[in-house]
Amino acid sequence: MTEFRALLLAAGKGTRLRPYTEQWPKCLMPICGHPLLEYWLCTLHKNNLSRVLVNVHHLRHLVQKFLDRERFEGWVSSIYEPNLLGTAGSLREYYSYFSNAKTVLIHADNWCLCSFDQFLEFHTNHRPVGTLMTMMTFRTKFPESCGIVELDKNGIVEEFYEKQIGALGNLANGAVYILEPEILEWVKSNTSANDFSKDVIPNFLGKIATWENKGIHRDIGTLPSLVEAQFDVPQDTCWPKSDEWAFEFECNPIHKMLKSLTK
Repeated sequence: MTEFRALLLAAGKGTRLRPYTEQWPKCLMPICGHPLLEYWLCTLHKNNLSRVLVNVHHLRHLVQKFLDRERFEGWVSSIYEPNLLGTAGSLREYYSYFSNAKTVLIHADNWCLCSFDQFLEFHTNHRPVGTLMTMMTFRTKFPESCGIVELDKNGIVEEFYEKQIGALGNLANGAVYILEPEILEWVKSNTSANDFSKDVIPNFLGKIATWENKGIHRDIGTLPSLVEAQFDVPQDTCWPKSDEWAFEFECNPIHKMLKSLTK
């Protein structure tokens, strides 16, 4: 059985969250008292993914300190991108890590509450024949700021509109995917493809299955969305707040900033 391996994209600069991301990385922003990246790693841990790669760039020393903890030893690795490669560029750069595996590709600035085990199960056993990718989708209130999909009767992506005003519908791309090895092979061969939404997805229309997250799905890259996330019901975390990093995080001024905004 082909194993799942995961790429967590955590390198973004968080420009829409400035000035806060000048001091603290977007991927470690608190959600109900815990860093966002920890929720994602907990989700993968609960689903027995034992090979996880995290790309880092902005404020990488802070992200690396978070990752250099005993709880992540042996199954989570990080890789520094001096220059951001783009999602497809990162997949191509780390091809050897993911070749012959099913790749779980996650934009780690998404706050996601869903039955992730059912997402994996759908891709493995229930996606339509002939599809090579499963895209997590969600219903959005702001379709002009998302990639909007149109589906056929089998839930396969027929059309994709990336952040277009006037796009029909509100079913959005959640930027969480499961990729079959054929996708990686295509990315490796097409060296000009760097942006996943613009360069990869349009080439696989008719071969992309969808699984709708009917729970919570937010891009916390904007301040209103990050504030709104503080009122969501948090997921259970896998690890206690019992190490030095967790104690330092509890004293981080980012918590006071968020608390002042939620009043």
